[in-house]
Amino acid sequence: MQDLIPLFPEVEEAQWAKLIEMAALHREWNEKINLVSRKDIEHLERHHYAPCIAAVKCLKLMVGARVIDVGTGGGFPGLILAVLYPKADFTLVDSVGKKVMVVEDIVKRLKLKNVQVLNARAETLTHEHDFITGRAVSDLRLFVHQTKQLIRHGLKHSLPNGILYWQGGDPAEEKAKAGIAPHFSFELRPLLWNDEKFEGKRIVLYRAQDLPRCKKPDLPAA
Repeated sequence: MQDLIPLFPEVEEAQWAKLIEMAALHREWNEKINLVSRKDIEHLERHHYAPCIAAVKCLKLMVGARVIDVGTGGGFPGLILAVLYPKADFTLVDSVGKKVMVVEDIVKRLKLKNVQVLNARAETLTHEHDFITGRAVSDLRLFVHQTKQLIRHGLKHSLPNGILYWQGGDPAEEKAKAGIAPHFSFELRPLLWNDEKFEGKRIVLYRAQDLPRCKKPDLPAA
């Protein structure tokens, strides 16, 4: 974690301590449940924590903001964001029970009071949030159509309410396929040591008002 600290002066010392403790728990659990590739676990902080922490460069949340992390897996980015934004409320959702069990354990052991964990599918939920987050999840079109009912309009933040998405690939192809373009895009490679692993990786924001224009995904026949 030490090589991340100079990149993010926005993060407080107590938050770094919590993130270091969290990383130890992720490693402990990864011995039992495959949250991160076994080949990649030694790079946990650089490859998984750093791109999540990068949100502090573009996102400022008002007190009482509500964020839902859909397909949270091992808690990326939801657990990390909950540490970085302690005055916001986070709901972490995954349909895989064993991953939910891991996240619940980490929340309990870190005493994170601003986190709720749900074992559910996003399309079954209805409560509204300022932001939906997703990283390494499904096709953007499917993600939008399963989650857009969860967005509310209200509090003013540094970015408009909508979907905050950790995205890779060609942005022109994503736009052509989905039919919507991000309102905001933050490239990760220049920030993260110019590491080629992050080539084409970015944090993007799709505004709530643009989501209805997203093309419907091609779903298999019933």
